[in-house]
Amino acid sequence: MPRILIVDDDRALCALLADYLQREGFVVDVAHDGESALAQLRNQASRPDLLILDVMMPGRDGLDTLRELRMQHRLPVIMLSAKGEPVDRVIGLELGADDYLAKPCLPRELLARVRAQLRRNTPANAANLQVGTLRLQPGDRRAFIEEQELTLTGAEFMLLLALAQRAGELVDKASLTRIALGRELERFDRSIDVHVSRLRHKLGEASAQAPRIESVRGSGYLLTAGAS
Repeated sequence: MPRILIVDDDRALCALLADYLQREGFVVDVAHDGESALAQLRNQASRPDLLILDVMMPGRDGLDTLRELRMQHRLPVIMLSAKGEPVDRVIGLELGADDYLAKPCLPRELLARVRAQLRRNTPANAANLQVGTLRLQPGDRRAFIEEQELTLTGAEFMLLLALAQRAGELVDKASLTRIALGRELERFDRSIDVHVSRLRHKLGEASAQAPRIESVRGSGYLLTAGAS
């Protein structure tokens, strides 16, 4: 059974969500501050498969916690925020969140987001893929530029894989949202744009010869092999 860690200083909400997710077949742990969450991530015996992380917490807040955990962990992270402002969503995604949900939210909607993140697994027998200097290994979800491994979140890997599988072709944002985030594109949703921005930065840092992600305004993105 997948293990989920809920991190929120609202103890009543934690109890509500934990009870709901447990009834849906998940193992659920809770923490009420960022330091406790990071300590649990260091515990191999109880390391979660997915993290639900509130933005506004006393002490180390959710964004600072996310920044710290992304230095070592790739597990899916769904951010929660009572503010729900677009700028908060963008900041969370830029720091490495896989998805974002405004509070208050329906437990059923959160469950759908959790399931979507957990099922974004590529079959272990999927063939490796090469686009220019980029090599993708879907079986173990690893990506390389030449021999340098990229550090990608799950959403970033799935987005890059979707573009690489159709290299040179335009892939619309709705398709990329379904593949990379496991949900439908929402109105005014910039999640894919932020993930693409992070991917461009990581590819460019790795090599000037890395493939490029090009945008077609209002339509989507395409991956080109880059400089030869």
